[in-house]
Amino acid sequence: MSIARILSSIRQRLRASMGSRFGNAAPNGPASTVTALSRWSILNTQLPAADKISTIHVYDFDNTLFQTPLPNPKLWNSSTLGRLGQPDVFVNGGWWHDSRILAATGDGVEREEPRAWAGWWNEKVVELVQLSSKQKDALCILLTGRSERGFSDLIKRIITSRGLQFDMIGLQPVAGPNNERFGSTMLFKQAFLRTVMETYKHAQEIRIYEDRPKHVAGFREFLDGYNQQLQDGRGQPSRGPITAEVIQVADISTNLDPVVEVAEVQHLINSHNAIVGGDTSKRGRSGRLAIRKTVFFTSYMIKPEDSKRLIALIAPHAPEHDVKHQANAVIITPRPCPPHVLDKIGGMHAKMQWGVAGIGSWDNNLWAVSLRPVPPSAPYHTDSDTPSVVVATRRNARPSDVNKIQHWQPIAPEKAFAFETEVGEKIMLKIESEDGPDDESDSFAPRGGKRKFTKLDGDDRQQRATSGAYGHNPSRGYHSSSHQGRGGGRGNFRGGSSNRGYRGAARGRGGGRGGRGGYRSLDDLGTRESQNGVSYDDNFPSSGGHQASGPSAPSQNAQSFTQQGAQWQTSGGPPGGFGQGGPDLQNLY
Repeated sequence: MSIARILSSIRQRLRASMGSRFGNAAPNGPASTVTALSRWSILNTQLPAADKISTIHVYDFDNTLFQTPLPNPKLWNSSTLGRLGQPDVFVNGGWWHDSRILAATGDGVEREEPRAWAGWWNEKVVELVQLSSKQKDALCILLTGRSERGFSDLIKRIITSRGLQFDMIGLQPVAGPNNERFGSTMLFKQAFLRTVMETYKHAQEIRIYEDRPKHVAGFREFLDGYNQQLQDGRGQPSRGPITAEVIQVADISTNLDPVVEVAEVQHLINSHNAIVGGDTSKRGRSGRLAIRKTVFFTSYMIKPEDSKRLIALIAPHAPEHDVKHQANAVIITPRPCPPHVLDKIGGMHAKMQWGVAGIGSWDNNLWAVSLRPVPPSAPYHTDSDTPSVVVATRRNARPSDVNKIQHWQPIAPEKAFAFETEVGEKIMLKIESEDGPDDESDSFAPRGGKRKFTKLDGDDRQQRATSGAYGHNPSRGYHSSSHQGRGGGRGNFRGGSSNRGYRGAARGRGGGRGGRGGYRSLDDLGTRESQNGVSYDDNFPSSGGHQASGPSAPSQNAQSFTQQGAQWQTSGGPPGGFGQGGPDLQNLY
């Protein structure tokens, strides 16, 4: 073999390795043509002629063009959030692989499609797409890493409902037109874009709109490498260099309604368990899964509008900055409430009226409002000596410091008001092995310090008078009224499960769809997704970790979530319809 042929072979291998590095490997098969390119699209439309296109516009779908729901960090613990996004946890795929999740956006596909998913679009990007489709020399592309097998029909329905027109819609196939296999979403998109640029050789520029910083960086690296390869002077270039711009779009992620989200994840788990079968000894991807809940505390939950009134009440007494506002709960007990205490106060969802009585602070780090029951004879139970609600804290303060407040400044009669609360729980959900121990917990309460409750026989004031207090600290104990048998109503001002959450709320950003416009801060005040006496607000006080010496309560900290009672499907959606996305999607979507 001659030296020239050896050098030529080395150059070919080098170019091939560079192509693999940047996702630029030339496709196997015939030269790039418009007909060959059309095989990458799920649309059955004629592509423009190659010499008619001078610019290429590429739009990402999830949270670039369309506000796609993400797993809600107020519902799931951190490990579960990660598991939901991975393709190898569930046999039938995860959050980004089951189209039922996307179909549940808003009020569900059957209701949203007629109104074109109004309110769920990035309107600025929609306008850009419309301009691109009208530009005669522009190739307009929608490109997403969602699986072609599972999402083609749904994404076409979403796009069509809004009247958007694309020359191509590319979804990730199990294998490419030339039987290419893709190790990740980014490699798929790079192979797709290379084919587009090789086909439309006269295009002088390409613009890519993407929301994720990691993918923005990946596209920029890929396009730089592509142009460098064209200009390296080795061999005949396939086309001239192309001006590339990758535009990072501001994140517009949102969440599903909490009840719908839990039901959809439960459906995902039910499908997984049905495939796995009844063997509970298996672990990993082949093991059966279950949703369990961790109860952090039971409280009288305060409505957001009343929280704002309480914050305004202490505003003249607390600094304007460097404080965290809470004012969302009057703690009854840490962890699940013992049944005898719960029965005494009227049970879960029982309503309780409170009147503001005084304002107090501790060490200029914590500000609280003391309360009085309305009427005074109403039975109640609170975790603090004086019924109170923590309204604001500095970074180093603990909500349990409210018990150190000794003096309360009375509130003037003209500023006093009353408000209604509801008995509920602050919970966090997690996905774990179906046969896992129920007492596993991610609770913020100290490990090994499960709250123990002394059994009450008759009036608990006599019990406290004998024992001094329920906790090890004799200066602090629960506070219960002596009036028994409150017949409080069991209504639910946050809506029952049959209402699917905030369906009656105003349609708009931050409204009934779980607060669109990005992940809500954990410190958000006016957002509380609460159903059936359950609060998902992350502004929860700390219990302080006090323990008691009596026998443990029968309630468990982590409780199994009933599977069959949580199933939900999109109206008219058969089990074999949406949700067939396979586990071929990598890097979330």
